[in-house]
Amino acid sequence: MDIGSNIRAIRKRKNITIAQICEETGLSQGFLSQVETNKTSPSIATLESIAQALKVPLAYLLLKKEERMQIVRKGERKVTVFNGSEKLKVAHLSSTKNVKMMMVEMPPGASTGETPHAHEGEEVHMLIQGKVFVQQGEETAEINAGDSFSWNACTPHSVKNIGDETAIVVIAVYTETDQGRNLL
Repeated sequence: MDIGSNIRAIRKRKNITIAQICEETGLSQGFLSQVETNKTSPSIATLESIAQALKVPLAYLLLKKEERMQIVRKGERKVTVFNGSEKLKVAHLSSTKNVKMMMVEMPPGASTGETPHAHEGEEVHMLIQGKVFVQQGEETAEINAGDSFSWNACTPHSVKNIGDETAIVVIAVYTETDQGRNLL
């Protein structure tokens, strides 16, 4: 863990000196300097007092870099094209270890495949634009812009654009493991 670097970054961002933290916590400057350079590991009680002095939750100090807020700018999205000639355009919006958000553009007549497919995870969909036909197992429905739907993805499912315009679907996928990264 890189707790010391987290403490230093927060302290500098808030323009707080080591002396100010030490005054509030009762810690020595030498000790706090060693904490910030990861040369010593403070107790939970010490971390709690440092967190209070920085006015942040203790849990925030313990977050790993990949657990902190991640930002994907519109122009920096990874975009992939699936399904051969159907040209499903998938923009990967953001993700955490277990949740992934995507925006799928489906031209008129395009689908996720001729046969329904299944995979790990749970999906929540919001149709932003267009009209689609959805199927999970034996259940089917027509979905219009503004509607949303969800399902457990382990049951075979499919989506087809039945409208005259490109359908845009925002999808959030939850998986128990980090394996569910190539979903659709």
